[in-house]
Amino acid sequence: MVKADLITGFLGSGKTTFIRKYVSYLLDQGEKIGILENDYGAINVDIMLLSDLKSDRLGLEMVAGGCDHDCHIRRFRTKLITMAMLGYTRVIIEPSGIFDVDEFFDIMHEDPLYDRYEIGNVITIVKPEFGEEYSEGMDYLLASQIAQAGCVVLSHADEVDENAIRDTVAHMNRALARIRCDRTFSLEENVIAKPWDSFTPADYERLAGCRYQEIAFEKNFSMDDNPFQSMFFMNLDLPVDEVLGRVRQLFEDSGTGHVIRVKGFLKEEKGDGWLELNATARETNITRISDGQEVLIVIGENLREEAVDRYFPAKYSTIRFRGEG
Repeated sequence: MVKADLITGFLGSGKTTFIRKYVSYLLDQGEKIGILENDYGAINVDIMLLSDLKSDRLGLEMVAGGCDHDCHIRRFRTKLITMAMLGYTRVIIEPSGIFDVDEFFDIMHEDPLYDRYEIGNVITIVKPEFGEEYSEGMDYLLASQIAQAGCVVLSHADEVDENAIRDTVAHMNRALARIRCDRTFSLEENVIAKPWDSFTPADYERLAGCRYQEIAFEKNFSMDDNPFQSMFFMNLDLPVDEVLGRVRQLFEDSGTGHVIRVKGFLKEEKGDGWLELNATARETNITRISDGQEVLIVIGENLREEAVDRYFPAKYSTIRFRGEG
């Protein structure tokens, strides 16, 4: 049977970066890996960041968009059935940051997937940053994604001090208590907080066998009725500095709704290179990459679409995470 690992985490937590490192370890163990990018948006940026990993022992597949949530579920299920026939020993699923983990368990327990897959691990990536901008809805998603995880991995642990790490674990446990989940996390037991570049084979072995928990908690969120949206902008006719300036203004403008993250690719003004953009209210990161697609994605909660539109002249489409559009 094929093992299926779910790598989840809220927007911008670092799932894609972690998957690159985790996959490298699994390939060294002789596994044949399939990565499935499962995104409710119309465009999946993260699959482009993994494209250089493709080989005869690693395949990339994508589920994106859909006319509604049920349609997206059907596409997800069909893609998994197909991947089960391709000789992979393990399939790694990276969903959108807005994701109901129960969806994964429900699908895996259905025929014909139940006879083809074994649930391997649920690993949740958490970035240690919780401020006033962290809403009740975001807290619920954090709690629901860690509740059933076999292990939580903190990203950017080398950029914060020990107090911030312990505050993060405490925040996780408070979020779990609010959804009436009878579970707690600790640095000593089920949280890994160390720089990813210093992970040892023992760390990856622990992750590759961390498993998962099916545990009860109070649900108050549905992918069919949620406040989170993504807006896609393509073919921006603006200099890079102008785009970056407008992105910062976007976060500062209370009239646009709750902008959580802006990500995408920008074409360098000189040469053939690309810039990968990841921005939150707290920071903006730019990384040079070899390949990209000119797209900017604004992700937020209760976005006021007309107000966001004014910042960018070439809106392509507006799509809710559940696939409306």
